[in-house]
Amino acid sequence: MKEIVCRDIYGKEYKTNASNIIFRPSVYGVLIEDNKILLVRQFKDGFDFPGGGVEIDETVEEALKREFWEETGLQVEPVKIIDIKNSFFKFRYKEVFSNSILMYYLCRKISGELSMDNFDEYEKEYADMPEWIDIDKIGAIKFYNAIDSPTLIKKALSLAKEK
Repeated sequence: MKEIVCRDIYGKEYKTNASNIIFRPSVYGVLIEDNKILLVRQFKDGFDFPGGGVEIDETVEEALKREFWEETGLQVEPVKIIDIKNSFFKFRYKEVFSNSILMYYLCRKISGELSMDNFDEYEKEYADMPEWIDIDKIGAIKFYNAIDSPTLIKKALSLAKEK
């Protein structure tokens, strides 16, 4: 059986058999307005993009809209795909390993107010109020994800100018 190396949110490595891995497509939104990006504060000292797992009965676009609303209180629509990445990931609170396909979309705000009211029970343990972060400060903040977030944001800015 093939052995796979998975990482947790801190970058710590765990080895597991491929048979222990679940497949988990995930989708995240990148919303930029007035030279600021909307991020969700996580674990008090870092951030991530609003988003999460795609449920078996929904499209990627439906999942993006649902997850973004749950984590921010805002209704958005996807504008353009920014990037697709892959991550072998170990969940924080359980012995679950995943092969996650991470899809990132540039989004446009439709309506809503920033809120934590729609967090699920798990999100309430680690997430906090979403925040508008100045693009110029992106290099100085900590991200809890498996990608090069500043590079993704630069790509999003470039795509936003093409619209």
